[in-house]
Parts: sequence; C-alpha cells; structure tokens
Amino acid sequence: MAVEVGSKAPDFTLNDYNKQPVTLSQFQGEKNVLLVFYPFAFSGICQGELCQVRDEIAEYTDHNVQVIGVSVDTPFSLKAWAEQQGYTFPLLSDFWPHGAVATTYGVFNEAAGLANRGTFLIDTTGTVRFAEINAPGEARDQDAWKKAVTTL
Repeated sequence: MAVEVGSKAPDFTLNDYNKQPVTLSQFQGEKNVLLVFYPFAFSGICQGELCQVRDEIAEYTDHNVQVIGVSVDTPFSLKAWAEQQGYTFPLLSDFWPHGAVATTYGVFNEAAGLANRGTFLIDTTGTVRFAEINAPGEARDQDAWKKAVTTL
C-alpha cells in the first residue's frame, strides 16, 4: 500500500552515489523534500524526467525543496549517470536489501524488480503533502508536483 497524503513519511537511510548515507529525517525542520522514485538510471523516460528536474531545479530550491531521486540501481551506476547528465541533487541507491525503501513507500514492483515512478512531497514536519504513483512506461506530469510545491 502506498504512503498517503497526510501521513508521516517513513524514515530511511540510503547511500548516495558517493556511498554517503542520506537520511530522510535529516531534512526535518530544515527543508521540504521531493522524493522521486524511478525505475532505472540510463532509461529513456527516467532520464527525461530527471533532466527536466535538473533544468528546472530553481523552481524547487526557491521553495526550500530538496529533490532526492531513488532507484534500485547500484551507487556506481548512479554516479556514472549523475556525472553524465549533470544531476546536482542526490540520487540514492535502494539496491540492497533490494527495493526495501520502495516497498515501504508502496512503489516497488516485485515482478519486475524495480521501483515504479512514485513521487512524494514531504514538508518540513515530515508529513506527506503530495503523493502520486505512475505505472511502468507512464511518464509523470511534473506540473502536479510544481503546483503542490507552491502550496507549501
């Protein structure tokens, strides 16, 4: 079952592409967080979505939002992808235990072994303010995220 709007966001710690731990609750009281689950690095739809976020990052930082990407890829592939595409926001590896955080958020696709496209906006109190899950192969409409960000 997916995490719902109004609920407390489940805390987690995952390594980023530099193998440094990032804990969701470290942002509480400081920044809002846009948590973007995606299937795989180097895949077409995922790259298009994250490149759009990269190109429009000011729309998030201007509203005190930390963007964090999460996939089941290894930190090594995430690092190569981030360097290739110029992503400046953290990409976290939910590789092992495989998809554990994606499962907690209700976006792990066990049959395919990947995270579905789940998007969660978490405010500074740790409360989920926006939640959306897209099916595999279905690109997200980022206007919905941006609208939610402006209401924080």
